[in-house]
Amino acid sequence: MSAAGETERWISAFLEAQAAELDAARNTLLAYGRDLKDYAGFLARKGLAPATATRTDIEAWLVDCEAQGLAATTRARRLSAVRGLYRFAFEEGWRADNPALRISGPGKAKSLPKTLSEDEVSRLIDAAKAHGRSAADRARNTCLMELLYATGMRVSELVGLPVAAARGDPRMLLVRGKGGKERLVPLSAPARVALADWLALRDDGQDKARAKGRKPSPFLFPSSGKEGHLTRHRFHGLIKEFAVVAGISPEAVTPHRLRHAFATHLLAHGADLRAIQTLLGHADVSTTEIYTHVLEERLKSLVLDHHPLAAKD
Repeated sequence: MSAAGETERWISAFLEAQAAELDAARNTLLAYGRDLKDYAGFLARKGLAPATATRTDIEAWLVDCEAQGLAATTRARRLSAVRGLYRFAFEEGWRADNPALRISGPGKAKSLPKTLSEDEVSRLIDAAKAHGRSAADRARNTCLMELLYATGMRVSELVGLPVAAARGDPRMLLVRGKGGKERLVPLSAPARVALADWLALRDDGQDKARAKGRKPSPFLFPSSGKEGHLTRHRFHGLIKEFAVVAGISPEAVTPHRLRHAFATHLLAHGADLRAIQTLLGHADVSTTEIYTHVLEERLKSLVLDHHPLAAKD
């Protein structure tokens, strides 16, 4: 594959992941696309590509952006796009390093990840149990939500789970994450019950399909689509439907926020940061440390809102 073709593949895959997993707004995706196109063009003029660029090359691009008179906020957004691209490339195993990791830029400090409260998660799971046209739909929806919250899996890992991983009433699931890296995640009691209930109905449906001459699916959440399993986009739509039923703003609910909730709630209940890092599949604990700041902000708000001596406006 040519350097230009590889660069286009990187950017397309990154933007698709942003749309599916982080629920990035359309305008944000368009801006990121323009920023990354500008970055790739700068490198191409120097005979380089994102796959081979170094930290020095990225910094040279930022200097060029400043020389063009771009505002600090624009330059910060451009750097954010490039950081995201390289973080994605590193996690996918396309690069063995992340040249943008230590680069500091102008603009606002990194915002804390948005999450959901324990009550909101409970309401979402209850909504999933009641949502669906058939018993099989409701069992599948319940299993999806219970597994996601019990394990903190990425949505791509969840929908692509092989059915073989769910056999035998497992206490832990083997998950294949980004870059082909595998990790074990424990299942809660409710998740195991939901998994067993769904598996029974799933297998019954597969038996009926086999009787009609259809090939059985190797996936836990089979689909008739070309991927053979429930897609990230379909699950993204489902979780919005659960939010409506639960009385929560759909804009506040995404699969990735369930992942944030998993980590934040574990930390709030005393889990070790290194253990959370392992469960989430983070290559670097510094990525996981953001959740300590989320917890600090929640504790600060708790004191300011409820302490009897807290200053009142």
